[in-house]
Amino acid sequence: MIVASVGNVLVWAVWVVAAFACLGSGIAVVSFSNPFYSALALIGNLGALAVLYLLLSAEFVAAAQVLVYAGAVMVMFLFVIAYIGPHSESPWMGGPSWQAVGAVLAAGALLVEIIVVIGLKASGHLAHSERVGAAFGSPAEIGRLFLTDHLLAFEITSIVLLVAAIGGVILGGHSRRAAGEVPPL
Repeated sequence: MIVASVGNVLVWAVWVVAAFACLGSGIAVVSFSNPFYSALALIGNLGALAVLYLLLSAEFVAAAQVLVYAGAVMVMFLFVIAYIGPHSESPWMGGPSWQAVGAVLAAGALLVEIIVVIGLKASGHLAHSERVGAAFGSPAEIGRLFLTDHLLAFEITSIVLLVAAIGGVILGGHSRRAAGEVPPL
């Protein structure tokens, strides 16, 4: 009984630390003026999310979070930041525009709408736990879903990412030619 109690206290302590780390690093991402420090704070945020996924017994999602997002995607972000350089203008130089204020208000309204819809649809079902099968969230189950039920969405996503990468290379080449640099042969 005492061992289970100590285990629960430890889980709650790790959850609280990871949750505050997630919130703190998320605030740091949007508040740092240096994009390099923002990217590093985002890596911390993704790491804290991976810890929260581990607490939910979602080991595969936690590993994918670290490998894909904190690893590959953040390397790409840091490469783009180094490629653009520190001389690019910040979009917030003159304060928030009416479009930014409108976007924040629209996001807030959407959040309220989502909360209301979930509350109405749940109607007490969230208070009762449902039985989740042992295969739920396993790599085999996720792979089966990706390659059977959601194959079209999976392939469309890969094509969109490929088009985005090609577009980034083309736009980067155009901006260098416009600046007067001659591309190497």
